[in-house]
Amino acid sequence: MLAGRYTRLDFHTHEEFEQNFRLDIPEKFNFGYDVVDEYARIAPDKPALLWTNPAGDELRLTFGQIALESNRAANALRSLGLGKGDPVLVTLKRRYEFWIVAPALCKLGCVLIPATHQLTRKDVAYRCEAAGVKAIISVNDPYILAETDAARSQCHTLQHALCILDDRPNWINFTTICADASDRFTPPDDLPSNDDIMLMYFTSGTTGMPKMVAHDFTYPLGQLATAAFWHNVDDTSLHMTVADTGWAKAGWGKLYGQWICGACLFVYDFDRFSPRDLLDMLAKHRVTHFCAPPTILRFLIKEDLSAWDLSALRWANVAGEPLNPEVYNQFLKATGVRLMEGFGQSETTPLLMNSKWTRPRPGSTGFPSPQYDIDLVNENGESAEVGEEGEIVVKLDKGHPPGLLKYYYRDPTRTAEAFAGGMYHTGDMAWKDEDGYYWFIGRGDDVIKSSGYRIGPFEVESALLEHPAVLECAVTAVPDADRGQAVKATVVLVKGYIASEALKKDLQTHVKRVTAPYKYPRVVEFVPELPKTVSGKILRAQIRAKG
Repeated sequence: MLAGRYTRLDFHTHEEFEQNFRLDIPEKFNFGYDVVDEYARIAPDKPALLWTNPAGDELRLTFGQIALESNRAANALRSLGLGKGDPVLVTLKRRYEFWIVAPALCKLGCVLIPATHQLTRKDVAYRCEAAGVKAIISVNDPYILAETDAARSQCHTLQHALCILDDRPNWINFTTICADASDRFTPPDDLPSNDDIMLMYFTSGTTGMPKMVAHDFTYPLGQLATAAFWHNVDDTSLHMTVADTGWAKAGWGKLYGQWICGACLFVYDFDRFSPRDLLDMLAKHRVTHFCAPPTILRFLIKEDLSAWDLSALRWANVAGEPLNPEVYNQFLKATGVRLMEGFGQSETTPLLMNSKWTRPRPGSTGFPSPQYDIDLVNENGESAEVGEEGEIVVKLDKGHPPGLLKYYYRDPTRTAEAFAGGMYHTGDMAWKDEDGYYWFIGRGDDVIKSSGYRIGPFEVESALLEHPAVLECAVTAVPDADRGQAVKATVVLVKGYIASEALKKDLQTHVKRVTAPYKYPRVVEFVPELPKTVSGKILRAQIRAKG
């Protein structure tokens, strides 16, 4: 396992992990050469990827095969003139080609820009112009191909559009040119340095256009702690993270740290989520390590989990949104596996985590990752006391840790704001208990200020989810003439329950009983579904805008 080359793995307690974790970063680290090609050299037959889809297609790739196929891809892209520093937009959904393209771009020194296949033509044009995209590599999906075609006249830096498995006018068949390319690749003379940009994520905030989060070539090593000490994988693991490759969660759980640890990735290439289908895959393929957002888990626990053989499952993680205690308890009861929560952003690797040695407390996001020097800062800019609300920040007086963004690309103003005062500001609020556990509250702009009280939406959502009628919910603020803001709950009901005034009052009474009475939702709206990103995060800003 290569992980031992870059960090100690022989910790026995969380305290040892906190005190002694370090990363040994070599000069000019390159994930393509130092991980993919190195595994191909020392263990070419080691399983790297197990890919399947709802049609029953299945592909198994070893590290030796990934190395050769990424060489073909790198040669094919080099023949088009692509090289060091060239931004490449990649919309490959969950297709196995993503795990070939990503190391190929590393080998070339190009900048990988993952993107969702749900982009509109406006989104495609904005990303191409903002990042200076030179090439697009796309799945053969009619929607994203049509939207890209409609945007191309506005993409002034775009030189090449490549599509897998499709001979389409004005597109290069990526599958064909890779098949025709050599599987031997000569590294370029101008190999990127650790400080060069390897990866950029477009991430949306509450205002303005999406930000471009730039990560350097040490980012994969920044995800080593994610895989080894949070996901707890090793070279015997079959690990599944539920995420589209267009989102940062794929970088957390579907590629970098897991492959450094030698784990085999399980990828289920679905378009429409079905909890029963996902459970079928976990059982059939004997998945050992599983990570998903709370949205997915809320649907899984509504099924009779005893109908599936999940005995191979040894470990489970959750991230993307705060985990409600009810979901934690139900999953533990059904599987015997504790959900180990973590928190971070597209700008970071996990900042808070329940490491492999901790015993999670339902509702807590765990402890600061020792990869970062983390603090909670109150409104006065001082370290928050136990029980006091504060912003999660990363202090930088000891250096810039691997895994933390270098900057917002072409946006010095946002960069300066994010790094003001010698620290990185997450904009996320939490409090810490007397044992050091962190409890997430929400984005600074999600906190509801009502009649002088500050109300975190997560606590109200957790209370609502304990009610048997509630499948999903989102709590937001709405204007109130008397209180300034009032609490609103947007609720999706479990099948069999019918929206009514009586049910609304029952939910309100339930929240008053479970938590402080002033936190109950004065406004309740029943909806068939909540708006979400592809990665499963609830779009609270969209709900707030609706009122």
